[in-house]
Amino acid sequence: MPDPVLLVLGAEPSPRLGRLTGRVDVRYADDSSLAELLPAADVLLVWDVASDAVREAWPGPGPRPRWVHTASAGVDRLLCPELVASDTVLTNARGVFERPVAECVAGLVLALATDLPGTLEFQRQQRRHDREGQRVAGSRAVVVGAGPIGREITRLLHGLGVTVALVGRTARRTIHGVADLDRLAARADWVIAAVPLTESTRGMFDTRFFGLLQPSARFICAGRAATVVEADLVDALNRRWLAGAALSTFQEEPPDTGSPLWDTPGLLLTPHLGGDTAGWRDRLSERFVAMYERWSRGEPLPNVVDKDLGYVPSPDLAQDTAGH
Repeated sequence: MPDPVLLVLGAEPSPRLGRLTGRVDVRYADDSSLAELLPAADVLLVWDVASDAVREAWPGPGPRPRWVHTASAGVDRLLCPELVASDTVLTNARGVFERPVAECVAGLVLALATDLPGTLEFQRQQRRHDREGQRVAGSRAVVVGAGPIGREITRLLHGLGVTVALVGRTARRTIHGVADLDRLAARADWVIAAVPLTESTRGMFDTRFFGLLQPSARFICAGRAATVVEADLVDALNRRWLAGAALSTFQEEPPDTGSPLWDTPGLLLTPHLGGDTAGWRDRLSERFVAMYERWSRGEPLPNVVDKDLGYVPSPDLAQDTAGH
């Protein structure tokens, strides 16, 4: 019996799959060759998470893999009607990025509270400028997205003495429903977005939302770029509707040299610092290999995405739209 075919939609450096040597027929594809190679694959590993090739190639002719795994938390770049309707199991990299992203958010909160960007600019100008920072302990935050990342952010902010309201699609136990979001955001010092990209979350942080915030509030996006209307955020910051913001994902990666994002006052841009911590590719590889071994034994896979919802439902929050 031939070895199962594992097709890797590649990016450099390639995943470390040494433990599968001699057991799996590993083949590699890029955007241009994926459609041709896809029918022969039993498993597809989407290693190039910035690619839209799966969504474009999946509707083509021939059989399709029984299992697709993406080395990312979000799955919006993969989903198309044909994949959603198929029997293919889709899994994500849940469990790899939660703590690093939460640590990045906590760092951004501290950086914005102490005006670290301003301090660095004054240092560059060789100037001293005395000013008051904001005390983080005792402040109030709203974390939008009650999935693993949102809950890890909540735990870290609690450790800093921040009072946190966690918001999901529907109210459940200690989680507020989305119906409470406007009220909570209007009195928050920090609003942190940690939602997956779905039709209901696309563009949810817009002019209307930023207009709710108090002038001293700061907004941090720790989720998908398309949940934020970038032009509306730029306009809100220019109008001083809020005190500052931080983004690490963008509609254009990276933003064009002429993008207003670079020069917007109070806007801090970071290049995916949350997920890209030292050793992250190794952790992704190890997670996939462990999952492959379960799959090869016929055992249930963890991190199975509900393809209709567009995310992995949390066991205790199965109806919550924030399962990032």
